[in-house]
Amino acid sequence: MSEKTKEPGVLGNLFKTFFAKHWPVWVGAIVLGTLNILLFAIKSPWGASGGINNWGENVYKLTGIFGLENATSTSTSFYGMLCVFLVIGSFIGALLSKEFALRIPPKGELIKGFIGGGLMAIGATFGIGCSIGSFYSGVPALSGGAIIFTIGMFIGVVLALRYLMWEMEKFPKFSSGKSYNFLSGTGKSGNWQIYLGWIVLIITFIIAYQYSGGNKIMAWFIIIGMFMGLISQRSRFCIVKAFRDPFMTGEADGSVGVMAGLVISVFGFTAIKYFGIGAGDIAVRAREMTWVFPHFFFRAAIGGFIFGLGMTVAGGCAVGTLWRVGEGQVKLWASALGFLLISPISKLYIVPPIVKALPQNFNFKNYLPDYLGYPGAVGLVLFIILIWYVFVKWNEKTGRFSAF
Repeated sequence: MSEKTKEPGVLGNLFKTFFAKHWPVWVGAIVLGTLNILLFAIKSPWGASGGINNWGENVYKLTGIFGLENATSTSTSFYGMLCVFLVIGSFIGALLSKEFALRIPPKGELIKGFIGGGLMAIGATFGIGCSIGSFYSGVPALSGGAIIFTIGMFIGVVLALRYLMWEMEKFPKFSSGKSYNFLSGTGKSGNWQIYLGWIVLIITFIIAYQYSGGNKIMAWFIIIGMFMGLISQRSRFCIVKAFRDPFMTGEADGSVGVMAGLVISVFGFTAIKYFGIGAGDIAVRAREMTWVFPHFFFRAAIGGFIFGLGMTVAGGCAVGTLWRVGEGQVKLWASALGFLLISPISKLYIVPPIVKALPQNFNFKNYLPDYLGYPGAVGLVLFIILIWYVFVKWNEKTGRFSAF
């Protein structure tokens, strides 16, 4: 007589709901959009490139080069810590689902990861933002420059995808070869990952508690960053997927998910800006202009284009790179390394002379409600999202622009 399999209890079933399989992208994107609204209400919206740049500045601070001895310590940088705990949150999600593994790709993929990360660094420093700061947060912030950045990023993705297809045809050996996989958590032998995941989760809350006495905002950034990483890992949330997949596989799930998060954020951000929520001693006008960067139009267009090239070559956007680092994808370790090493150099030496040569009207803050009012600005953003939705769903059905 065979032994009966023990049925999981209520808590076991709850655990399986979150960690037995991946979530739909739209679920993750909506939760991320909600957490982004919370971040804005507390201080300012979600961004990633600034935090990664802070990591790079602290690396150079240790070496004593580039005059970055006075760089803000990551432990006191809101976005530096947000990015740190986004990685840790992804690590926790991967452990609790027994999906963590050191995945080492062929040498060519590592090279592409590093180059892609470097391009993202240049794009982010020139365009004043990344796929998160200048797109996922910038568009809901009703920034005209964010829309230009998005268009540039879209063009960059399309051209980079064409390059990758050409590379596969002409130089198939560049990215092929032996790959390695270590520490994967399969079967009962992988239960150590679940135990470690709970330990890291508890440590995260302890660290947040330590900050809560003197810096409540940092404590919230730590907790929200951790949840953002966990949610991104469980839902496979990635901006490059949203822009790339309709043209590669025809799938629209990633795109629709990102759109859902944008719609939630648009309404939350608009309410915060319109009513001056969280302004405190800050003038209402300054609160309105939060996350509206002086990059309209040239800097946004070129920065977005370069960033789109980089994230497609790397295989992960700013947040996609970070959560993939947390689950052990070594190609994205190379991407993060390229990003953090090149970002301070670009910010100090590449971008300033170019910006200095630009006419003043090539880099100013464009706030859509100043021209269209709040109803017009929100309506324009929602209309653009609707057009995007109609296109990707039509393309998913017809395959007209897939694998071009």
